[in-house]
Amino acid sequence: MPTAVLDGIRTRYEVTGDGPPLLMFSPGGFDSTLDSWYATGIHRRLRLPAHLAAKFTCVTFDRRESGRSGGRLERLAWDGYVRQGVALLDHLGFGRAYLMGGCVGCSTAAALAAAHPERVAGMVLYSPAGGVHYRRKQHERFERHLAFVRGSGLGGVVELARATEDGFSKDPRVGPWAAVLRHDADFASAYAACGAERYRTLVTGSAAHLFDRDTVPGVEPEDLLTLDVPALIVPGDDTSHAPSAAHYLRECLPRTQWWGVPPGERNPQNTSERILEFLAGA
Repeated sequence: MPTAVLDGIRTRYEVTGDGPPLLMFSPGGFDSTLDSWYATGIHRRLRLPAHLAAKFTCVTFDRRESGRSGGRLERLAWDGYVRQGVALLDHLGFGRAYLMGGCVGCSTAAALAAAHPERVAGMVLYSPAGGVHYRRKQHERFERHLAFVRGSGLGGVVELARATEDGFSKDPRVGPWAAVLRHDADFASAYAACGAERYRTLVTGSAAHLFDRDTVPGVEPEDLLTLDVPALIVPGDDTSHAPSAAHYLRECLPRTQWWGVPPGERNPQNTSERILEFLAGA
């Protein structure tokens, strides 16, 4: 599978299908890999890239600090995820593309559209992550990681990450850099040598910045309110993908379509047909 250095970070990606480019920001929280479109939640049965590739050039990738992509030991921020997406479009020679986000990928898709509207023909926001329970869950995850660091040190984090395949979303003890620790020995050495206070600041700063509100994080409401990009919103219906998060996007974005079919009634055919219908008219 191809890789490219994007914003200074090695990124694994895949391109399938033929047609206009569709850059797909994966679901999966801190384990947002290109495989998550086939292995996470409702996406296990929808397998959307496989269906959308009939009409579009689908670009999927491992988000930085996920899967086989690399990372940096720095405060994690939405603009870093945006830079990775823009750099991938540049690498592939796509000046303008459609975007799709699943779960937490909706935040990056919307943030990219707000920062670079000229690059975005339209976007699908599928089951956006957000809500008060979602925010609390994320902060608790970071707190549990720091508690493990206090007891075992960063060397203990490296050992644990290499002893398990679980990511930060499943086992908070391994932290948000677990995937990189597993396959990059130089990164792991630098990570283990990081000073305790600096590391705590990076972790608490990441949590505070990434999850600073009880709705969809990643982009300011004023930027959404003035964004002239058509969007299809497909709401979620659980504590990590609160309906309120999707309604917030619907309230803020000027040009929206809404597909409110309950998750249990969605299947590969009706879901891909609705998305393709929207993209064809965007």
